[in-house]
Amino acid sequence: MKEKKVKAKDIDIGIDLDARKQIAEGLSALLADSYTLYLMTHNFHWNVTGPQFNSLHNMFMAQYTEQWTALDTIAERIRALGFPAPGTYKEFVKLASIKEVEGVPKATDMIRHLVAAQEATARTARKLFPVVDSANDQPTADVLTQRLDVHEKTAWMLRSLLEE
Repeated sequence: MKEKKVKAKDIDIGIDLDARKQIAEGLSALLADSYTLYLMTHNFHWNVTGPQFNSLHNMFMAQYTEQWTALDTIAERIRALGFPAPGTYKEFVKLASIKEVEGVPKATDMIRHLVAAQEATARTARKLFPVVDSANDQPTADVLTQRLDVHEKTAWMLRSLLEE
């Protein structure tokens, strides 16, 4: 017997198809920014040099490890809403608001890039709240709140490293 494939339109969780589609699109942009931030942080972990090497190397590792786990949470929420999660570099580049960093910047510039990327990811998450609130989508609101907390706190910690 052939199994019937469940389509997004067949899902009945109390959020209509159009709202779920809008939320999934917003979460896809958040996933793209989050993945770009993850990759940037991991790259900087591998390539940081200078007097702050040990502290930055360890800090970046803690950050990319946390980010890696968050990617799965965001992608699984997209899937729970009935849509495919983006998962290729091509899709991420198209959806992300964060641009790749070329070359290997100095440690202080790495920090500046990460502050900007953390803040951009927070803006992407925050932009989705009106749609999520009007759809009464508490699980997505919870994901967004958790991500905002992490990105804003991490941006603050990184900015603190730039103080003289």
